[in-house]
Amino acid sequence: MIKLVNNHHIYKKLRDITSEENVMMDEYLKNYMYTRLGGKADFFVTPANIEEVQQVVKLANQVGIPFTLLGNGSNLIIRDGGIRGIVMSLKRFRSIRREGNSIIAESGARIIDASRKALEERLTGLEFACGIPGTVGGALFMNAGAYGGEVKNCLRSAVVVNREGEVLTLSADELDLGYRTSNIPDKGYIVLEATFDLKPGNYREIKAVVDDLTHKRESKQPLEYPSCGSVFKRPPGYFAGKLIQDSGLQGKGVGGAEVSTKHAGFIVNKDNATATDYIRVITMVQETVKEKFGVELEREVKILGED
Repeated sequence: MIKLVNNHHIYKKLRDITSEENVMMDEYLKNYMYTRLGGKADFFVTPANIEEVQQVVKLANQVGIPFTLLGNGSNLIIRDGGIRGIVMSLKRFRSIRREGNSIIAESGARIIDASRKALEERLTGLEFACGIPGTVGGALFMNAGAYGGEVKNCLRSAVVVNREGEVLTLSADELDLGYRTSNIPDKGYIVLEATFDLKPGNYREIKAVVDDLTHKRESKQPLEYPSCGSVFKRPPGYFAGKLIQDSGLQGKGVGGAEVSTKHAGFIVNKDNATATDYIRVITMVQETVKEKFGVELEREVKILGED
């Protein structure tokens, strides 16, 4: 926890911005993570509207303490020591609506639900996202993709708050979307809303694709255990999961974390793992694959916080 004499002053300021129920001190972040890992946040805030988001950002600037935005933790590991300063969640920003042939989704909504809304509205282009567990904001953050599709292919624009607390509307091109990357972390943007440009389609055809991709996900991925999804990016000319499988690492682990026996590209929290367990398994996999095949596996999952 931050050792400052004005901790309770900051807490009061945050309550004044939003409400008492939306601000917590020393909150365990594992409660909000897909991996069920992570230590405490000094201040955990869930603002209710854009103005509150802006004010929280400005407060962090004024008092000079760290600020971190947290999605639903589907592609993130938070270390056991937690995160210092203010951690903000936009879990209250969940609306999804149609305008013309576009789906407009707030950042706290799940990208899966945006895909379902597109199906309901008979719009095609978001089928690839039907099994991605992250939020809309997180999907933009890392240009999420699956089964040959990615956010870059259908995103028109995003509404963001910058480091100064200003609201901006940016085109997809202005976000520099690449393979599992964007400029959102470097610029310090907080995504509030995304507009996806889609096309009218046939409901049965769209649903057939969604059903097929859902079946593939459920049959191949270890959804019965907490995890952070696919851990590594695809190395050029290889498949990360195949390299890990051929290294004989499935079922191997540290503490309560292990390489999935169902899909080698996943590391699962099988038995009350710690973040340290998880990170040690990642390192073990990288070192073993490098030794056996000479291939450097680059993490897709992000790691934040203190040991």
